[in-house]
Amino acid sequence: MSEYKNRAIVLKKRPQGEIQQGDLVLEDRPARAPQDGEVMVKVLWLSLDPYMRPRMNNAKGYMDPIAIDDPIVGESVARVVESRSDKFSVGDLVTCYSGWQEYVTFPGDAPMVYKIRQKDNVPLQAYLGVAGMPGRTGYCGLMYVGKPKAGETVVVSAASGPVGTVVGQTAKAEGCRVVGVAGGAEKCSFVVNELGFDACVDYKAGNLEADLTAACPDGIDIYFENVGGAVTRAVAPLLNPGARVPICGYVSAYNATNMAAVETPFDVLKTLDPVPEHRFFLVTEWQDKHREVTDVLASRVASGELKYRETVAEGLESAVEAFKGMLKGQNFGKQLVHISD
Repeated sequence: MSEYKNRAIVLKKRPQGEIQQGDLVLEDRPARAPQDGEVMVKVLWLSLDPYMRPRMNNAKGYMDPIAIDDPIVGESVARVVESRSDKFSVGDLVTCYSGWQEYVTFPGDAPMVYKIRQKDNVPLQAYLGVAGMPGRTGYCGLMYVGKPKAGETVVVSAASGPVGTVVGQTAKAEGCRVVGVAGGAEKCSFVVNELGFDACVDYKAGNLEADLTAACPDGIDIYFENVGGAVTRAVAPLLNPGARVPICGYVSAYNATNMAAVETPFDVLKTLDPVPEHRFFLVTEWQDKHREVTDVLASRVASGELKYRETVAEGLESAVEAFKGMLKGQNFGKQLVHISD
């Protein structure tokens, strides 16, 4: 038996639409002592990301569903507290897919575990946000799927979140005109005045199509898709010949009771003539660039060039409500859970 007491949030019932009481439950779970070649880590920061919601459904997607009674999937920043592996020492800081729990044990050669090479002026939790998986997603999706050219107009939805934040600021650095779409005047003000976008359209203001058209007088060359739904429908008629649409996700549909009946960005884009270049992508396509892109983004955070916001919930017990709020856009910037120092 391990000396550590672990708690985990596990999937008890598959949500039907929005997450309800009893779907996700906080339980005491044993912390397994490491065997030869293994390490045990203590979770310090937990990342909450929209992709976790579809994985709670019993439907085969680009990743397997979470099994009933298993912890909810998720990436964390963690500290090694016991090591029987020559790859890690006690005290090492890592990013790993621990799931929603306080301790986890895994092989020293487990995939998707990376030592953090922390830079000065870069907080640890940033390695889960703009210098982490969401940041790499935004950077790689824009640069390798969107392929921006100076002078083009780039539109990104969920512009104040960690993915949109990186997409927009990277596109500006590439010489593009950048227009964000976000929910509420406060987020739109942040996107323009702090992140440096050229414009930001408030989708909650009731004039989405007209406001987007006014913000994009020369049409749209790249649309970075995060939300789907009404935003995609508003973007579609403004796409220029030769436009590219990297599809990261469409969070507006993630609480749907019947995902098969949802109008996806693919449905909207395929009605256009000509059909724009578009595809769904996963950041793991560029896993070989993990270190390189992380270092680029962390350096930009350290220099103050890459700006961002965070919303922090305290304690594992707060994760479910924070996650539900994030799916409704109630967070500002990256949603994190602070577990331990």
